[in-house]
Amino acid sequence: MMDQKFELNQNNKVLPLVMIAVGVAAVAIGFMSDPTRTWASLLINNFYFNAIALAGTFFVAVQLIAQSGWSVAVIRVPEAMGAFMKYGMLGMILIFVFGHHDLYHWTHPELYDKASPEYDAILAGKSGFLNIPFFMVRIIAYALIWVGFTFMIRKRSLEEDQLGGVDSYRRKVTLGAVFIVLFAVTSSTSAWDFLMSIDAHWFSTLFGWYTFAGLFVSGMAMMALLVLYLKSRGYMDHVNESHLHDVGKFMFAFSIFWTYLWFSQFMLIWYANLPEEVVYYQIRWIYFKKLWVANLLINFIAPFLVLMTRDAKRKTQVLWVAGFIIIGGHWLDVYLMVTPGTVGAHWHIGFVEIGTFIGYLGLFLFSTFRELSKAAIVPKNHPMLPESLEHHI
Repeated sequence: MMDQKFELNQNNKVLPLVMIAVGVAAVAIGFMSDPTRTWASLLINNFYFNAIALAGTFFVAVQLIAQSGWSVAVIRVPEAMGAFMKYGMLGMILIFVFGHHDLYHWTHPELYDKASPEYDAILAGKSGFLNIPFFMVRIIAYALIWVGFTFMIRKRSLEEDQLGGVDSYRRKVTLGAVFIVLFAVTSSTSAWDFLMSIDAHWFSTLFGWYTFAGLFVSGMAMMALLVLYLKSRGYMDHVNESHLHDVGKFMFAFSIFWTYLWFSQFMLIWYANLPEEVVYYQIRWIYFKKLWVANLLINFIAPFLVLMTRDAKRKTQVLWVAGFIIIGGHWLDVYLMVTPGTVGAHWHIGFVEIGTFIGYLGLFLFSTFRELSKAAIVPKNHPMLPESLEHHI
Protein backbone atom coordinates (compact mmCIF):
# COMPACT_ATOMS: atom_id res chain seq x y z
CA MET A 1 0.00 0.00 0.00
CA MET A 2 2.76 2.44 0.90
CA ASP A 3 4.31 2.44 -2.58
CA GLN A 4 1.08 2.22 -4.58
CA LYS A 5 0.86 4.79 -7.37
CA PHE A 6 -2.11 5.98 -9.36
CA GLU A 7 -1.99 4.36 -12.78
CA LEU A 8 -2.54 6.88 -15.58
CA ASN A 9 -3.94 4.31 -17.99
CA GLN A 10 -5.96 4.67 -21.15
CA ASN A 11 -9.26 4.87 -19.29
CA ASN A 12 -8.04 7.77 -17.15
CA LYS A 13 -6.68 9.63 -20.18
CA VAL A 14 -9.42 9.27 -22.77
CA LEU A 15 -12.34 10.86 -20.90
CA PRO A 16 -10.44 14.03 -19.84
CA LEU A 17 -9.06 14.43 -23.37
CA VAL A 18 -12.55 14.08 -24.85
CA MET A 19 -13.79 16.68 -22.37
CA ILE A 20 -10.98 19.04 -23.39
CA ALA A 21 -11.98 18.59 -27.03
CA VAL A 22 -15.58 19.51 -26.15
CA GLY A 23 -14.30 22.65 -24.45
CA VAL A 24 -12.21 23.65 -27.46
CA ALA A 25 -15.24 23.18 -29.73
CA ALA A 26 -17.43 25.27 -27.41
CA VAL A 27 -14.91 28.12 -27.38
CA ALA A 28 -14.45 28.01 -31.16
CA ILE A 29 -18.21 28.12 -31.75
CA GLY A 30 -18.56 30.87 -29.17
CA PHE A 31 -15.99 33.15 -30.79
CA MET A 32 -17.77 32.80 -34.13
CA SER A 33 -21.13 33.80 -32.64
CA ASP A 34 -20.53 36.04 -29.60
CA PRO A 35 -16.94 36.92 -28.61
CA THR A 36 -17.89 38.85 -25.45
CA ARG A 37 -19.95 35.96 -24.11
CA THR A 38 -17.11 33.56 -24.92
CA TRP A 39 -14.48 35.68 -23.15
CA ALA A 40 -16.81 35.82 -20.13
CA SER A 41 -17.20 32.04 -20.19
CA LEU A 42 -13.44 31.59 -20.38
CA LEU A 43 -12.92 33.93 -17.43
CA ILE A 44 -15.60 32.17 -15.36
CA ASN A 45 -14.21 28.69 -15.88
CA ASN A 46 -10.53 29.61 -15.82
CA PHE A 47 -10.94 31.52 -12.58
CA TYR A 48 -13.11 28.80 -11.03
CA PHE A 49 -10.82 25.85 -11.68
CA ASN A 50 -7.73 27.87 -10.86
CA ALA A 51 -9.40 28.75 -7.55
CA ILE A 52 -10.08 25.06 -6.87
CA ALA A 53 -6.41 24.27 -7.53
CA LEU A 54 -5.36 27.15 -5.27
CA ALA A 55 -7.68 25.81 -2.55
CA GLY A 56 -5.74 22.54 -2.73
CA THR A 57 -2.44 24.28 -1.98
CA PHE A 58 -4.09 26.37 0.73
CA PHE A 59 -5.45 23.22 2.40
CA VAL A 60 -1.99 21.61 2.33
CA ALA A 61 -0.42 24.73 3.86
CA VAL A 62 -3.03 24.91 6.63
CA GLN A 63 -2.48 21.25 7.52
CA LEU A 64 1.27 21.83 7.66
CA ILE A 65 1.24 24.84 9.97
CA ALA A 66 -1.43 23.23 12.16
CA GLN A 67 0.72 20.06 12.27
CA SER A 68 -2.43 18.11 11.56
CA GLY A 69 -2.20 14.34 11.52
CA TRP A 70 -5.58 13.15 10.21
CA SER A 71 -5.14 14.67 6.74
CA VAL A 72 -1.93 12.82 5.83
CA ALA A 73 -4.00 9.96 4.42
CA VAL A 74 -5.56 12.23 1.78
CA ILE A 75 -2.91 14.96 1.42
CA ARG A 76 -1.58 13.72 -1.94
CA VAL A 77 -4.91 14.67 -3.54
CA PRO A 78 -4.82 18.42 -2.76
CA GLU A 79 -1.09 18.42 -3.57
CA ALA A 80 -1.93 17.08 -7.02
CA MET A 81 -4.82 19.51 -7.47
CA GLY A 82 -2.38 22.40 -7.29
CA ALA A 83 -0.67 21.22 -10.47
CA PHE A 84 -3.48 22.77 -12.53
CA MET A 85 -2.44 26.25 -11.43
CA LYS A 86 0.32 26.59 -14.00
CA TYR A 87 -2.32 26.25 -16.70
CA GLY A 88 -4.82 28.38 -14.82
CA MET A 89 -2.48 31.32 -14.29
CA LEU A 90 -1.29 31.17 -17.90
CA GLY A 91 -4.95 31.25 -18.85
CA MET A 92 -5.60 34.31 -16.67
CA ILE A 93 -2.75 36.17 -18.35
CA LEU A 94 -3.92 35.27 -21.87
CA ILE A 95 -7.56 36.08 -21.11
CA PHE A 96 -6.61 39.53 -19.85
CA VAL A 97 -4.16 40.27 -22.66
CA PHE A 98 -6.54 39.32 -25.46
CA GLY A 99 -9.97 39.74 -23.85
CA HIS A 100 -9.67 42.76 -21.55
CA HIS A 101 -11.57 45.05 -23.96
CA ASP A 102 -14.64 42.79 -23.70
CA LEU A 103 -14.37 41.98 -20.01
CA TYR A 104 -13.02 45.01 -18.18
CA HIS A 105 -14.67 48.33 -18.95
CA TRP A 106 -11.96 50.25 -17.11
CA THR A 107 -9.35 49.29 -19.74
CA HIS A 108 -10.91 51.59 -22.37
CA PRO A 109 -8.56 54.59 -22.75
CA GLU A 110 -11.27 57.12 -23.64
CA LEU A 111 -12.63 56.87 -20.09
CA TYR A 112 -9.58 58.75 -18.82
CA ASP A 113 -9.49 61.50 -21.46
CA LYS A 114 -11.15 64.64 -20.09
CA ALA A 115 -11.81 65.82 -23.64
CA SER A 116 -13.77 62.67 -24.43
CA PRO A 117 -17.55 62.45 -23.95
CA GLU A 118 -16.87 59.01 -22.41
CA TYR A 119 -14.73 60.50 -19.62
CA ASP A 120 -15.44 58.81 -16.27
CA ALA A 121 -14.35 60.76 -13.21
CA ILE A 122 -14.83 57.79 -10.87
CA LEU A 123 -12.59 55.49 -12.92
CA ALA A 124 -10.07 58.26 -13.41
CA GLY A 125 -9.82 58.46 -9.63
CA LYS A 126 -9.07 54.73 -9.49
CA SER A 127 -6.53 54.76 -12.32
CA GLY A 128 -3.58 54.49 -9.92
CA PHE A 129 -4.69 50.92 -9.18
CA LEU A 130 -6.77 50.04 -12.24
CA ASN A 131 -4.33 50.45 -15.08
CA ILE A 132 -3.12 47.80 -17.50
CA PRO A 133 0.63 47.76 -16.66
CA PHE A 134 0.06 47.51 -12.90
CA PHE A 135 -2.69 44.92 -13.42
CA MET A 136 -0.28 42.77 -15.46
CA VAL A 137 2.36 43.10 -12.75
CA ARG A 138 -0.15 41.84 -10.18
CA ILE A 139 -1.23 38.85 -12.30
CA ILE A 140 2.40 37.83 -12.82
CA ALA A 141 3.04 38.24 -9.07
CA TYR A 142 0.07 35.99 -8.27
CA ALA A 143 1.37 33.40 -10.73
CA LEU A 144 4.88 33.43 -9.26
CA ILE A 145 3.65 33.17 -5.66
CA TRP A 146 0.92 30.58 -6.14
CA VAL A 147 2.62 28.35 -8.69
CA GLY A 148 6.02 28.75 -7.03
CA PHE A 149 4.90 27.74 -3.55
CA THR A 150 2.78 24.90 -4.93
CA PHE A 151 5.83 23.57 -6.74
CA MET A 152 8.16 23.95 -3.72
CA ILE A 153 5.76 22.29 -1.24
CA ARG A 154 5.16 19.43 -3.65
CA LYS A 155 8.90 19.05 -4.26
CA ARG A 156 9.58 18.76 -0.51
CA SER A 157 6.78 16.23 -0.18
CA LEU A 158 8.29 14.00 -2.86
CA GLU A 159 11.73 14.51 -1.36
CA GLU A 160 10.37 13.28 1.96
CA ASP A 161 9.40 10.00 0.29
CA GLN A 162 12.98 9.48 -0.82
CA LEU A 163 14.96 10.71 2.18
CA GLY A 164 12.75 10.11 5.21
CA GLY A 165 13.50 11.91 8.45
CA VAL A 166 11.92 15.22 9.41
CA ASP A 167 14.07 17.78 7.55
CA SER A 168 11.84 17.84 4.48
CA TYR A 169 8.75 18.05 6.66
CA ARG A 170 10.17 21.05 8.55
CA ARG A 171 10.95 22.81 5.28
CA LYS A 172 7.38 22.16 4.16
CA VAL A 173 6.04 23.72 7.36
CA THR A 174 8.15 26.83 6.78
CA LEU A 175 6.97 27.08 3.17
CA GLY A 176 3.38 26.61 4.30
CA ALA A 177 3.65 29.38 6.88
CA VAL A 178 5.08 31.86 4.36
CA PHE A 179 2.48 30.87 1.79
CA ILE A 180 -0.41 31.46 4.21
CA VAL A 181 0.79 35.03 4.87
CA LEU A 182 1.06 35.76 1.14
CA PHE A 183 -2.24 34.02 0.45
CA ALA A 184 -4.01 36.16 3.04
CA VAL A 185 -3.20 39.21 0.90
CA THR A 186 -3.31 37.84 -2.63
CA SER A 187 -6.58 35.90 -2.23
CA SER A 188 -8.37 39.21 -1.63
CA THR A 189 -6.48 41.41 -4.09
CA SER A 190 -6.86 38.82 -6.86
CA ALA A 191 -10.62 38.71 -6.23
CA TRP A 192 -10.69 42.49 -6.58
CA ASP A 193 -8.69 42.30 -9.79
CA PHE A 194 -10.23 39.34 -11.60
CA LEU A 195 -13.86 39.73 -10.49
CA MET A 196 -14.73 42.93 -8.64
CA SER A 197 -13.06 45.21 -11.20
CA ILE A 198 -15.54 43.96 -13.84
CA ASP A 199 -18.05 46.26 -12.09
CA ALA A 200 -15.42 48.93 -11.59
CA HIS A 201 -17.68 51.56 -10.00
CA TRP A 202 -18.78 49.12 -7.30
CA PHE A 203 -16.80 47.96 -4.30
CA SER A 204 -17.29 45.81 -1.23
CA THR A 205 -14.93 45.37 1.69
CA LEU A 206 -16.28 41.83 2.17
CA PHE A 207 -15.73 40.71 -1.40
CA GLY A 208 -12.30 39.15 -0.87
CA TRP A 209 -13.52 37.03 2.05
CA TYR A 210 -16.69 36.12 0.20
CA THR A 211 -14.70 34.93 -2.81
CA PHE A 212 -12.30 33.00 -0.57
CA ALA A 213 -15.16 31.13 1.11
CA GLY A 214 -16.51 30.00 -2.26
CA LEU A 215 -13.00 29.13 -3.43
CA PHE A 216 -12.25 26.96 -0.42
CA VAL A 217 -15.54 25.06 -0.21
CA SER A 218 -15.30 24.30 -3.95
CA GLY A 219 -11.79 22.96 -3.41
CA MET A 220 -12.94 20.78 -0.52
CA ALA A 221 -15.80 19.42 -2.63
CA MET A 222 -13.42 18.59 -5.49
CA MET A 223 -10.99 16.96 -3.06
CA ALA A 224 -13.81 14.85 -1.61
CA LEU A 225 -14.91 13.70 -5.06
CA LEU A 226 -11.35 12.78 -6.06
CA VAL A 227 -10.78 10.87 -2.81
CA LEU A 228 -14.04 8.99 -3.33
CA TYR A 229 -13.10 8.18 -6.92
CA LEU A 230 -9.65 6.92 -5.96
CA LYS A 231 -11.11 4.90 -3.08
CA SER A 232 -13.64 3.30 -5.42
CA ARG A 233 -10.76 2.25 -7.69
CA GLY A 234 -8.85 0.64 -4.83
CA TYR A 235 -6.16 3.32 -4.45
CA MET A 236 -7.22 4.69 -1.08
CA ASP A 237 -8.39 1.74 0.98
CA HIS A 238 -6.59 3.28 3.95
CA VAL A 239 -9.10 6.16 3.98
CA ASN A 240 -11.82 5.37 6.51
CA GLU A 241 -15.13 6.93 7.53
CA SER A 242 -13.39 9.28 9.96
CA HIS A 243 -11.28 10.81 7.20
CA LEU A 244 -14.39 11.28 5.06
CA HIS A 245 -16.16 12.76 8.06
CA ASP A 246 -13.47 15.42 8.46
CA VAL A 247 -13.56 16.34 4.78
CA GLY A 248 -17.36 16.51 5.01
CA LYS A 249 -17.09 18.84 8.01
CA PHE A 250 -15.00 21.27 5.95
CA MET A 251 -17.62 21.18 3.19
CA PHE A 252 -20.45 21.76 5.66
CA ALA A 253 -18.70 24.46 7.70
CA PHE A 254 -17.54 26.54 4.75
CA SER A 255 -20.95 26.30 3.09
CA ILE A 256 -22.32 27.98 6.22
CA PHE A 257 -19.43 30.48 6.27
CA TRP A 258 -20.08 31.37 2.61
CA THR A 259 -23.76 31.96 3.43
CA TYR A 260 -22.85 34.20 6.36
CA LEU A 261 -20.67 36.35 4.10
CA TRP A 262 -23.27 36.34 1.30
CA PHE A 263 -25.92 37.61 3.70
CA SER A 264 -23.59 40.10 5.40
CA GLN A 265 -22.54 41.67 2.11
CA PHE A 266 -26.09 41.84 0.76
CA MET A 267 -27.75 43.02 3.98
CA LEU A 268 -25.32 45.89 4.60
CA ILE A 269 -25.60 47.14 1.03
CA TRP A 270 -29.41 46.81 1.03
CA TYR A 271 -29.73 48.59 4.39
CA ALA A 272 -27.41 51.49 3.46
CA ASN A 273 -29.17 51.86 0.09
CA LEU A 274 -26.33 53.87 -1.48
CA PRO A 275 -26.71 54.21 -5.27
CA GLU A 276 -23.08 53.31 -6.02
CA GLU A 277 -23.47 50.06 -4.04
CA VAL A 278 -27.02 48.83 -4.74
CA VAL A 279 -26.48 48.95 -8.52
CA TYR A 280 -24.54 45.68 -8.20
CA TYR A 281 -27.60 43.87 -6.87
CA GLN A 282 -30.13 45.75 -8.98
CA ILE A 283 -28.84 44.34 -12.26
CA ARG A 284 -28.73 40.84 -10.77
CA TRP A 285 -32.26 41.17 -9.41
CA ILE A 286 -33.70 42.58 -12.63
CA TYR A 287 -32.02 40.31 -15.19
CA PHE A 288 -30.81 37.28 -13.17
CA LYS A 289 -33.49 36.93 -10.49
CA LYS A 290 -34.04 33.17 -10.81
CA LEU A 291 -30.32 32.38 -10.91
CA TRP A 292 -29.64 34.79 -8.05
CA VAL A 293 -32.22 33.10 -5.80
CA ALA A 294 -31.09 29.64 -6.95
CA ASN A 295 -27.51 30.56 -6.02
CA LEU A 296 -28.45 30.94 -2.36
CA LEU A 297 -30.68 27.86 -2.29
CA ILE A 298 -28.10 25.60 -3.96
CA ASN A 299 -25.07 26.78 -2.01
CA PHE A 300 -26.68 27.02 1.43
CA ILE A 301 -29.92 25.07 1.74
CA ALA A 302 -28.79 21.99 -0.20
CA PRO A 303 -25.41 21.41 1.57
CA PHE A 304 -27.01 22.31 4.91
CA LEU A 305 -29.73 19.69 4.57
CA VAL A 306 -27.53 17.04 2.96
CA LEU A 307 -24.54 17.30 5.33
CA MET A 308 -26.23 18.31 8.58
CA THR A 309 -25.99 15.00 10.42
CA ARG A 310 -22.85 13.20 11.54
CA ASP A 311 -23.76 10.03 9.68
CA ALA A 312 -24.26 11.90 6.41
CA LYS A 313 -20.63 13.07 6.41
CA ARG A 314 -19.46 9.46 6.71
CA LYS A 315 -21.44 8.01 3.79
CA THR A 316 -19.83 7.95 0.37
CA GLN A 317 -23.14 8.27 -1.50
CA VAL A 318 -24.05 11.42 0.43
CA LEU A 319 -20.61 12.97 -0.10
CA TRP A 320 -20.86 12.28 -3.85
CA VAL A 321 -24.17 14.15 -3.97
CA ALA A 322 -22.94 17.02 -1.79
CA GLY A 323 -19.74 17.35 -3.83
CA PHE A 324 -21.59 17.67 -7.13
CA ILE A 325 -24.05 20.18 -5.62
CA ILE A 326 -21.25 22.37 -4.27
CA ILE A 327 -19.18 22.24 -7.48
CA GLY A 328 -22.19 23.19 -9.60
CA GLY A 329 -23.51 25.74 -7.13
CA HIS A 330 -20.29 27.69 -6.77
CA TRP A 331 -19.71 27.66 -10.52
CA LEU A 332 -23.08 29.45 -10.66
CA ASP A 333 -21.83 31.88 -8.01
CA VAL A 334 -18.82 32.80 -10.17
CA TYR A 335 -21.12 33.04 -13.20
CA LEU A 336 -23.17 35.65 -11.34
CA MET A 337 -20.02 37.58 -10.46
CA VAL A 338 -18.85 37.82 -14.07
CA THR A 339 -21.80 37.75 -16.46
CA PRO A 340 -23.90 40.77 -15.35
CA GLY A 341 -20.98 43.15 -15.84
CA THR A 342 -19.84 41.66 -19.17
CA VAL A 343 -22.72 40.11 -21.10
CA GLY A 344 -25.51 41.88 -19.21
CA ALA A 345 -29.18 41.39 -20.03
CA HIS A 346 -28.47 39.27 -23.13
CA TRP A 347 -27.13 36.32 -21.13
CA HIS A 348 -28.08 32.70 -21.47
CA ILE A 349 -26.47 29.42 -20.43
CA GLY A 350 -25.93 27.20 -23.44
CA PHE A 351 -23.33 25.06 -25.14
CA VAL A 352 -20.64 27.75 -24.89
CA GLU A 353 -20.85 27.93 -21.08
CA ILE A 354 -21.48 24.23 -20.44
CA GLY A 355 -18.94 23.08 -23.03
CA THR A 356 -16.26 25.41 -21.66
CA PHE A 357 -16.95 24.08 -18.16
CA ILE A 358 -16.57 20.51 -19.43
CA GLY A 359 -13.32 21.41 -21.18
CA TYR A 360 -11.78 23.01 -18.11
CA LEU A 361 -12.95 20.11 -15.94
CA GLY A 362 -11.24 17.72 -18.36
CA LEU A 363 -8.00 19.71 -18.22
CA PHE A 364 -8.19 19.85 -14.42
CA LEU A 365 -8.72 16.09 -14.15
CA PHE A 366 -5.96 15.31 -16.65
CA SER A 367 -3.52 17.57 -14.78
CA THR A 368 -4.47 16.13 -11.39
CA PHE A 369 -4.35 12.50 -12.53
CA ARG A 370 -0.98 13.09 -14.18
CA GLU A 371 0.42 14.59 -10.97
CA LEU A 372 -1.01 11.77 -8.86
CA SER A 373 0.76 9.21 -11.05
CA LYS A 374 4.17 10.70 -10.21
CA ALA A 375 4.32 9.56 -6.60
CA ALA A 376 2.86 7.08 -4.14
CA ILE A 377 -0.70 7.77 -3.03
CA VAL A 378 0.46 7.50 0.60
CA PRO A 379 3.33 9.75 1.80
CA LYS A 380 5.12 6.81 3.40
CA ASN A 381 7.77 8.78 5.32
CA HIS A 382 5.51 11.50 6.67
CA PRO A 383 6.13 11.71 10.45
CA MET A 384 2.38 11.74 11.18
CA LEU A 385 1.33 8.92 8.88
CA PRO A 386 0.80 6.35 11.69
CA GLU A 387 -1.53 8.80 13.46
CA SER A 388 -3.52 9.31 10.25
CA LEU A 389 -3.86 5.59 9.52
CA GLU A 390 -5.30 5.09 13.02
CA HIS A 391 -7.60 8.09 12.80
CA HIS A 392 -10.99 7.41 14.37
CA ILE A 393 -13.54 9.90 15.66
